Amino acid sequence: MSNEAWRNARAMYEKDTCARELGIELVEMDQGFAQMTMAVTPKMLNGHQTCHGGQLFSLADTAFAYACNSQGLAAVASAASIDFLRPAFTGDLLTVTARVKQQGKLTGVYDIEIVNQQQKTVALFRGKSHRIGGTITGEA
Repeated sequence: MSNEAWRNARAMYEKDTCARELGIELVEMDQGFAQMTMAVTPKMLNGHQTCHGGQLFSLADTAFAYACNSQGLAAVASAASIDFLRPAFTGDLLTVTARVKQQGKLTGVYDIEIVNQQQKTVALFRGKSHRIGGTITGEA
């Protein structure tokens, strides 16, 4: 477990109103790695009474953001895609894990998986990152 990754995550989370409003919580952080959880609430449901795909995308995108910023170099998404494999329902506790596949000087590729409390895969997400210069904490 990297103290630097946790320090960067805490700096981001402090300003991450969206993650906090969705109830996304940090579980584990390391270089190129992030794990978070989110409980599905009734406000997250679509017309089929399953978790809205946009909520799942936001969860995966959040873990992606924390993983690709874990080294302290500011990065944003340049592309992302998601495959929805099974529905999530009210009361489900979702765990999202983001892992670096490749990180270059400026661009990276990350794979993200969302599982439910039964460890069944709900969605798979791939994100491509681009480092924009600067650091997460503002330190040189």
